[in-house]
Amino acid sequence: MSALRKKFGDDYQVVTTSSSGSGFNQPPPEKKKKRQRFVDKNGRCNVQHGNLGGETSRYLSDLFTTLVDLKWRWNLFIFILTYTVAWLFMASMWWFIAYIRGDLNKAHNDKYTPCVANVYNFPSAFLFFIETEATIGYGYRYITDKCPEGIILFLFQSILGSIVDAFLIGCMFIKMSQPKKRAETLMFSEHAAISMRDGKLTLMFRVGNLRNSHMVSAQIRCKLLKSRQTPEGEFLPLDQLELDVGFSTGADQLFLVSPLTICHVIDTKSPFYDLSQRSMQTEQFEIVVILEGIVETTGMTCQARTSYTEDEVLWGHRFFPVISLEEGFFKVDYSQFHATFEVPTPPYSVKEQEEALLLSSPLMAPSLCNSGEKNSSLDCLETLEDNDSTTKLPTKLQKITGRDGLPKKLLRMSSTTSEMTYSFGDLPMKLQRISSVPGVSDDKQAGKASKISTEPISKSVADLPPKLQRLAGGGGGRMDGHLPPKLRKMNSDRFT
Repeated sequence: MSALRKKFGDDYQVVTTSSSGSGFNQPPPEKKKKRQRFVDKNGRCNVQHGNLGGETSRYLSDLFTTLVDLKWRWNLFIFILTYTVAWLFMASMWWFIAYIRGDLNKAHNDKYTPCVANVYNFPSAFLFFIETEATIGYGYRYITDKCPEGIILFLFQSILGSIVDAFLIGCMFIKMSQPKKRAETLMFSEHAAISMRDGKLTLMFRVGNLRNSHMVSAQIRCKLLKSRQTPEGEFLPLDQLELDVGFSTGADQLFLVSPLTICHVIDTKSPFYDLSQRSMQTEQFEIVVILEGIVETTGMTCQARTSYTEDEVLWGHRFFPVISLEEGFFKVDYSQFHATFEVPTPPYSVKEQEEALLLSSPLMAPSLCNSGEKNSSLDCLETLEDNDSTTKLPTKLQKITGRDGLPKKLLRMSSTTSEMTYSFGDLPMKLQRISSVPGVSDDKQAGKASKISTEPISKSVADLPPKLQRLAGGGGGRMDGHLPPKLRKMNSDRFT
């Protein structure tokens, strides 16, 4: 048996071969390739800028920021190198002046006044520069009044030394006090969770502050990074979408004293509207979390970042509580900060749940009559018309009335507050017996005139409410003569 290793990026696939038989055996299942992140868990953006060309000169125009952004090893190297070069250069200048004046050959002559006393070689010139720059002043080497060029060099040395000290020491101080070090004490949960909260499917993750000092004006934002293709055919590899974590309600403004659970409600406006437990196995996305605030002790703005890929989002999980009440204070148990537990959660997306709800209740009766009073079904239709709803009147009622203005009045007369059920065309049973003829189809009634038998009407009038009985005269004849003029004319147009 032998093994071949084939490299695919950073992963290796092991293929087993056999010296006899049909050659290659069945390869083992491939290891899932590690997900390439845009933002690491520690907040570092995994982006490298290349092929800048002539744009690299822009870094030198902002040299201070460039030095601050460098790593510590490069900062220390530049710090030591700059001081070493500056010292050697200035020591060489003092040695050069002594050499030009001939002080090196006459240094031990007591009757000769040199530019700098007791400077007779390069090491002595270097020591004089260090004593002057560091203001040590041992008193053995000093500038005399017979050397004007030495006085000018001394002034130049003082100015140059102040500039170098301010630049390098200031750079080191800013780098040591960078607010991003404060971000090391801001925690994010290792996983995000999706479960039901307040009856809504919600994406949740947890943030915490390890220090007792507060983050002033702390604000949190979330970005969804996902590749997509536009209708025009343009491919966007890292399209950024905003995830609402309470911007409209102010919930994104945090009082970060104890660990908080940040929530994103998945609704029709959410990019996760179509996300289900099944589709998460094939989706590829990354959630970038950005927490910003002002450090209370320094007043500098701090930003902490992290990210969650699709395999770090747990469906049907909830975070363990970490706050408990002790004697006189609240205690935070950070050992349970990342812990989650499973809870019952529908595996369907919000879109699938809404579609199933619409299929189960096509008439949407609860939304039409949502008040506490007992209204009839016809009152619901009235309310629907007043609200400019897209739902039309039932077909049979349209055929019976034949006019747009009749349904409200006729339905109001023929319905009572106790009738809550719908019949064929959403009409009460009593009104159907009055406004329809047994044995005649709706099409025939709408297409041509038909005669109304007095026998069904006489039977139905006795069962009518008192108001309709008074309109119909309480008898068994035709009730058109007792209707109001407008209804009588409209009813006669229907049967003629």
